[in-house]
Amino acid sequence: AQVMGQGETTGLTDGQALNSVLSLRQNRYLARQMCWVFTIEGLATYVLQPRDPADLDLLLESVRPVPDPADVDVVIGLRGPIAPPDMCNGLMVPIVAFDQIYSFDADSLINAIPRPSTIPDDQESQFRAAATELFWRIMQIADNAGATDEHRALNYLAVRDPAVYSTAAQAFGRDFSLTEVDVRPSRLSGTRHVVDVILSFQPRQFGATEQYFVRVDVTEEFPFLVTPMSQYYER
Repeated sequence: AQVMGQGETTGLTDGQALNSVLSLRQNRYLARQMCWVFTIEGLATYVLQPRDPADLDLLLESVRPVPDPADVDVVIGLRGPIAPPDMCNGLMVPIVAFDQIYSFDADSLINAIPRPSTIPDDQESQFRAAATELFWRIMQIADNAGATDEHRALNYLAVRDPAVYSTAAQAFGRDFSLTEVDVRPSRLSGTRHVVDVILSFQPRQFGATEQYFVRVDVTEEFPFLVTPMSQYYER
């Protein structure tokens, strides 16, 4: 607040003023003193700390001049102990030592998803609409704090695998509805933690339900795809 009062912030909103102050190199000491809290659905969930001090810039880039409800931050890191009472003014939530933060808005992600060649040019808008709906459906799955293998797999697919969006768009184009997103331990799990993410589509008229799935390895900090999107059959 003192630094803002000394700077040129006339006409700026609070968000713009905060961004302008923190973006100056001479004010980097302020960023190091701040408590960076990751919130999910408005609830304080994690205290963030960079594993590499140089990654403080990733936190600064997450401070938008004009915040928007569609802003998204993806944090990849290792969850540690509960923050001590004197660390963040009494806020006692787990500490996450992060290695990467991606800050973007949902529209930028949706627009960056490549439209598959099987979807013609004149259906571009329908594809984007389908991708948007699927993205928010995944984001709104209850209690997703990225703390379980299932949630980490879903979060990974939402921002890293365009195939889930093209599969949903093609199903909508055939008059199907997305009825369920299920995550199960894979039969391939052994020394590795592998999960199957299953998308179920039901015809809006009559017919059999169709299911598609991908396998995701969530053993280490960075998940990755094991098998691409394929049709799923119950065994």
